[in-house]
Amino acid sequence: MNAFVKEFREFAVKGSVIDLAVGVIIGAAFGKIVDSLVKDLVMPVVSRFLGGLDFTNWFFILGKIPDGYSGAMTHEALTKAGVPLFAYGNFITILINFIILAFIIFLMVRQINRLKRNAPPAELPTEAPPTPEEVLLLREIRDSLKK
Repeated sequence: MNAFVKEFREFAVKGSVIDLAVGVIIGAAFGKIVDSLVKDLVMPVVSRFLGGLDFTNWFFILGKIPDGYSGAMTHEALTKAGVPLFAYGNFITILINFIILAFIIFLMVRQINRLKRNAPPAELPTEAPPTPEEVLLLREIRDSLKK
């Protein structure tokens, strides 16, 4: 059991595991930012250009609405009431969210690759270092044996 705990500790503190954890946390935060971008900025503009359509309220009711239900006939209200919905409008919103997120990541990777290509090459020495004396002596011996 002690060996297992030691092995787990070594695994957990490896740099790659910590990097992965940081990446997941940043990715979750970035996902929320993109979700807000789509929900609060992009979708209202798209909706405006399409005549005021609201994608979130595009759905089909698949089940019975509870007796006595007098709430709004919106996706959010019906979902809270437990009505099964085929919410294709919500899917469209999430799909647009994914496309925007993929495009932003593409632009980031593209820029990183561009920076890598434009990075100046490592400086090369302008003069070759002097040849060691042992090598010079060995060359002389070789040349004399060839004669």
